[in-house]
Amino acid sequence: MTHVRVFRHYIHFPYIMLALLDAAVMVSCTYLAVFFRFYGDTGYFMGGLPYVADAAVMFALVNLVTMLAMGVYPSRTHEGMSGMMLRTIMALVAGMALLALLNQLFVDWLWYLNPDVLTFATLLTVLGMGIARSLFFFVLGEDAFKRRVLVLGAGRRAAQLLEDLKDPYDQRGFEFAGFVPTDGEQISVRGEQVIDPHRQLHHYLQDHPEIDELVIAMDDRRKKLPVEDLLECKMLGVSIVDGATFCEREGRKIPLDLLNPSWMIFSDGFATVSARNLGKRLFDVLASLALLGVTWPFMVLTALAIKLEEGARAPVFYRQVRVGEGGKPFEIVKFRSMRIDAEKSGAQWATKNDNRVTRVGAFIRKVRIDELPQIFNVLKGDMAFVGPRPERPVFVEQLVKRIPYYNERHRVKPGITGWAQLCFAYADDEEDTKEKLRYDLYYIKNQSLLLDLVILIQTVEVVLFKKGAH
Repeated sequence: MTHVRVFRHYIHFPYIMLALLDAAVMVSCTYLAVFFRFYGDTGYFMGGLPYVADAAVMFALVNLVTMLAMGVYPSRTHEGMSGMMLRTIMALVAGMALLALLNQLFVDWLWYLNPDVLTFATLLTVLGMGIARSLFFFVLGEDAFKRRVLVLGAGRRAAQLLEDLKDPYDQRGFEFAGFVPTDGEQISVRGEQVIDPHRQLHHYLQDHPEIDELVIAMDDRRKKLPVEDLLECKMLGVSIVDGATFCEREGRKIPLDLLNPSWMIFSDGFATVSARNLGKRLFDVLASLALLGVTWPFMVLTALAIKLEEGARAPVFYRQVRVGEGGKPFEIVKFRSMRIDAEKSGAQWATKNDNRVTRVGAFIRKVRIDELPQIFNVLKGDMAFVGPRPERPVFVEQLVKRIPYYNERHRVKPGITGWAQLCFAYADDEEDTKEKLRYDLYYIKNQSLLLDLVILIQTVEVVLFKKGAH
């Protein structure tokens, strides 16, 4: 088992184990810090253990949230242990600040978390996590949680599966054992990856017990699906999964080129529940009011900066018609980041290093301040806090004709931030838009308040590390 599904969202199982290990380290370090600061005598301290529990749990919980916001656990794949520890230290510093604030607000409850304890516990945590994580990866190894996956099919669909999961980050939970071609199938996968069992598939799996899962990626399943052979494979205890579902689970995106309407009809998800919609709306309003209360000084400073750069008569806001839920148009509000005459030649895609962007605009785009006025769109009900980014009608009209299932992203309210913004860089062209649609469909299929909270927390990483910002 390499993934656990929590409220419809796939979470990499080793991340859960590592988070639990980190939590144990943080709780232990809090107890140690409290012992040296307040007790010093072991017998006296053992009697006071229950009274330290609230502080220890709060220390671990707050720091786990800040580590999630900093993208600590996924960073192990791309940045190695040193990158992971650097992000951890940044998260712990942020956690220290939050805990100091909580200590002031709830001094009677968290009085153990004074500045001395916080500082000492944080230093111990950095040391403890470094040792615990090194042992974790040394003992278990890089491939300890990887499953060996055999793919039935070696044609176009199998090659597309490889393409959709080519990123090493997507392959952190499995490795391909090979691709088995079917009769009459034109092979599109590299030759060294193709396996010819020379016998029925279940006999091959009996001789290769290291294979954990069989993925169906045949080009023609209607007439050539070996049902009886697959049943025997199932009885051997081998997990069997459709290619589209496998890609959704491992890549947290919906593979457009592997989709067919029947998969969307019979798979779980894409459900609209009134209670969930009401909860989401309440969440949007409360989150918008909270964010407005925190960010209004930055909004005032941004308005002044725009005026100083371009003159007192220069408009501060940029209003533009976008396509919302159900295809209904609405007017989005943003801080203006481009020159007033940016679209004198008509609508254009935004590009990296776009020369139409002003100096103030370049900065507010990087830190996402330009998006803040959309809080009022959320309060009005045209947008949600989390959802697919709304697009302009002129582009939607083109994209609906060229990209399959593009119109499905209008099944929900558009959002200020979204799953696609976390997982993929800025869309410069039609091909990038197609890739982002894969992530938007994943969100629409699996949306929940938990996934919304995960996205909001991880949006902090996007802002701090300029991920996806142009």
